Amino acid sequence: MASDKVLVLTNNNFKGEVLEASEPVLVDYWAPWCSPCRMIGPIVDELAGEYQGKIKVGKVNVDENREIAIEYGVMSIPTLIVFKAGKAVDRVVGFKSKNDLKAVLEKHV
Repeated sequence: MASDKVLVLTNNNFKGEVLEASEPVLVDYWAPWCSPCRMIGPIVDELAGEYQGKIKVGKVNVDENREIAIEYGVMSIPTLIVFKAGKAVDRVVGFKSKNDLKAVLEKHV
């Protein structure tokens, strides 16, 4: 599950934590039964630590928060979406390496 640097995002707090955030936000759409999600989870946790103060990081459990997944067109997981100023500006689908994810984040820092 999420580390202390990773927000647990829900239908109730998504707007305030993501759409109204002053910094870019990386959102990891995942589910506990998803093997690639469990593989990418520790990488997302590491990135949350490395980018602390520059990018906010949160996770959405798609089983518990279907509305957010549907609203942003998440068809398969893991899907990671970067939000900036309330808009989805980048998307990564499937398992990616830490370096691949860093390359995406660096564009938005």
